[in-house]
Amino acid sequence: MADRYLSFTGTAPGRFLTRRLGLPRPAALTRHTPGGPGLDGGLLHLTAGTSALDLAPVLARTGLGTDEDGRPAAVVLDATGVRDVDGLAEVHAALHPVVRSVTTSGRIVVLGTPPDPDDHHRAAAQQALEGLTRSLGKETGQGRTVNLVRLAGTAAAAESTLRFLLSPKSAYVSGQVIDIGAAPHTTPGDTAAGPGDRPLTGRTALVTGAARGIGEAVAETLARDGARVVVLDVPQAGQDAARVAERLGGTALTLDITAAHAGRRILEALPDGLDILVHNAGITRDRRLANMPADRWAPVLDVNLASVLRTTDTLLDAGALRPGGRIVATSSIAGIAGNAGQTNYGAAKAGIIGLVRSLAPRALAAHGVTVNAVAPGFIETKMTAAVPLLIREAGRRMNSLAQGGLPADVAETTAWLAHPGSGAVNGQVVRVCGQSLLGA
Repeated sequence: MADRYLSFTGTAPGRFLTRRLGLPRPAALTRHTPGGPGLDGGLLHLTAGTSALDLAPVLARTGLGTDEDGRPAAVVLDATGVRDVDGLAEVHAALHPVVRSVTTSGRIVVLGTPPDPDDHHRAAAQQALEGLTRSLGKETGQGRTVNLVRLAGTAAAAESTLRFLLSPKSAYVSGQVIDIGAAPHTTPGDTAAGPGDRPLTGRTALVTGAARGIGEAVAETLARDGARVVVLDVPQAGQDAARVAERLGGTALTLDITAAHAGRRILEALPDGLDILVHNAGITRDRRLANMPADRWAPVLDVNLASVLRTTDTLLDAGALRPGGRIVATSSIAGIAGNAGQTNYGAAKAGIIGLVRSLAPRALAAHGVTVNAVAPGFIETKMTAAVPLLIREAGRRMNSLAQGGLPADVAETTAWLAHPGSGAVNGQVVRVCGQSLLGA
């Protein structure tokens, strides 16, 4: 369903009324289109503290030129050298003069380091960057996003992440803290990856719940990036799954992901293994806990959590995920902040977060596979279109961008996590929620 309020605020009467009444004034977001332009402007690289990072080669490959007119499309502040409160004053001095000049739908990325457990002054200063970036994301407006990237390794390990965050692909990702480890990685230019515009060439991806909605968008995006996609959905959605698979040049696989034999069926369908496993299938059975019988609780936990655990274990134990593989599971803002009437769904989606945090280091060490999650907020789908009007409007406006996201926003985030150059991104739960005003 179209966001008529967003359309109205883009008109002259809409701008006048929202300004006079103090109503939210969302900016139309610039999103990625194949062959379309990137961000409209250049990049401003700033430093606070003394940094040893060699960012220049990485930033040069983002495709953004140097800011020349004082209206940057992107600002990257290297704050990895900030060690104390005095260093935070340098952060303020660097950002204060430029924040207002960033273009509409621009990007601000702050680079920091994980808080140091052996130096509480440096830990305090680096943790302070989180509060700064989350707060700045809520006040900057005009479709701009603000994110913090914490580097434990080299700048090269963050290249795929910076390319994502400094592009239209990250339009609905704001207020996030992303940790980049020191694990081995391939850069987007390595021969291990496909060409820059098709980095998943030669890779096989399985997407569950891919016959429609967010799952279909994920399958489309992975196929766009070169992957051979297996579209998995329940038998009742078989025709839709076949349609999507045919359009993408992939394969349809119909089965009940909660069935005991689901993992075995997947192994039989993919005898040569796979590289990317996207757990997207999910259902809701909403009702307040006091009114929720077991037959509304159990299916939600089974589809959204238990099947993810069983399938992941089966595929990892069988060695079906090749080294360099990626597992991306779908959590939700409901699993972070909770949602009235969704104790079952919130429990399952919080369980996904627990799965990711526990499995990620072990899967990387034992199988060379990363494990991450996306956590969508209010995304414009057929399901949210059926939500009552007032609740739907609240969901759209209660984030820093004052609008709902699109399935493509979740898909682009998934594609970044699946990228061959994202090997140092592991154990992360990235919210795709426009920086929801609920939750962390």
